[in-house]
Amino acid sequence: MFKTNLKKFLLYFFLVTIIFFLDRVSKLYLINLVEANNVVDIYVSPFLNLYFIWNTGVAFGLLSFEQNTFYSLVTIIIICIDIILLIIIVRSNNYKAFFFICIFGGSLGNLFDRLYYKAVPDFIDIHFQEFHWFIFNVADIFISLGITCLIFVEIFSNKKVTNEIN
Repeated sequence: MFKTNLKKFLLYFFLVTIIFFLDRVSKLYLINLVEANNVVDIYVSPFLNLYFIWNTGVAFGLLSFEQNTFYSLVTIIIICIDIILLIIIVRSNNYKAFFFICIFGGSLGNLFDRLYYKAVPDFIDIHFQEFHWFIFNVADIFISLGITCLIFVEIFSNKKVTNEIN
């Protein structure tokens, strides 16, 4: 039992660490580019640019603000959510834990930036002609991936339960 729990803990810790590491490396690379060039606006393809901004809001720049009190309150809420995610991950015994790990690892990456820089560096700019999606980062990709997978699991598992009842 202890050996199984230790293996599970080490696997989960490794996955969270990998997600955090990928996020940190990508952000540090872009931050260094900004420091060297004063601005980053790199054309990658007709639908993708790397454009560096500092995000003081939450996901995808929503709720950006300047007030320290509101910023601190949102940061405390994020820490509380991360604690809840950690509890869910520890208690999970199925594949959903991996989706929560994606969310948790990405959230830790952005939380680190909120605490260290007082803002989150975003740089992935997806666009089609003149329409630009919100600028985001690698942590946001993992958070969105985890949430999307959880939504699909819930939709399809509820449909399965409904079919079994009928």
